[in-house]
Amino acid sequence: MDGELARAPERPVVAQSGTPEALARRVFENLRLVVHAPEETLRLVVLCLLAEGHLIIEDFPGVGKTTLAKALARSVSCSFSRLQFTPDLLPSDVTGVSVYDQRTNEFEFRPGPVFANLLLVDEINRASPKTQAALLECMQEHQVTADGVSYRLERPFMVLATQNPIEYEGTYALPEAELDRFSMRVSIGYPPLAEEARMLTEQTGADPLEALRPVASGEDVLGAIEAARHVYVEDSLSRYVVALLRHTRTESRLYLGASPRAGIALLRVAKARALSEGRDYVVPDDVKEIAPAVLAHRLILAPEARSAGLDAAAVVGDVVERTPVPV
Repeated sequence: MDGELARAPERPVVAQSGTPEALARRVFENLRLVVHAPEETLRLVVLCLLAEGHLIIEDFPGVGKTTLAKALARSVSCSFSRLQFTPDLLPSDVTGVSVYDQRTNEFEFRPGPVFANLLLVDEINRASPKTQAALLECMQEHQVTADGVSYRLERPFMVLATQNPIEYEGTYALPEAELDRFSMRVSIGYPPLAEEARMLTEQTGADPLEALRPVASGEDVLGAIEAARHVYVEDSLSRYVVALLRHTRTESRLYLGASPRAGIALLRVAKARALSEGRDYVVPDDVKEIAPAVLAHRLILAPEARSAGLDAAAVVGDVVERTPVPV
């Protein structure tokens, strides 16, 4: 198989239990030990985990996209698989394949790398569209259907995908239906001078990723996910989210606005943000702070806006500013 299956070895969890707020802080601090990225980016990654969403890490080569994904996987004591997407990868290399067993004269399903709690899909846009489509059911319904039989994926389940936004040769752009299944998209960017100098010292010695230990168990994460789902959202705030979505659909600078699924993701991540800050209710700032990361990758700019050099995240920010906040 062209897919690389890498199961993380069992490691003892350094710190367990505690509140969801403490869990989010522990995972965030663990990521900081390895990844030199803006704090807000690392917080968004943790929020995506608590919202049980899927994440795209999109940035230039060599800034630590794969390192960030692997650091998150090592911070949680869950099963982990990695797939290096290549043009010759087949859908069965992702989901699994049925193999004929001569001893029993029956076909036996052998699960693929997708049967893990955390799945790293490296360079997701390098595989063909039919292989990319193998993730659609997994991401939306947390199951795999093969030969007419559906197999459930163990929770928590999270896909972390990386892609390079500037190299298009030999790549296949993700379809809108798949982009819409990713809860968030983040970028790392280049680190400040002092941070980059410290990173050079760390990475040319012992690999800090190898020393990273889990700070949360799978049960801890599931507990935090369930707690986030029960965070209170006032009706006026739900209407505020709907108003944001409708403004993107009528925005002249956008060819395609946000879908209802985008609104669900926005509210789930807002709940996770409230929980990470020790609140059991969502406030408008929770929605406003995460809106660009949750909505921008789902939108398609109108040709005039694209030619003018506008950015979808900037349009989302403008829509947020123009939408009345409930009081």
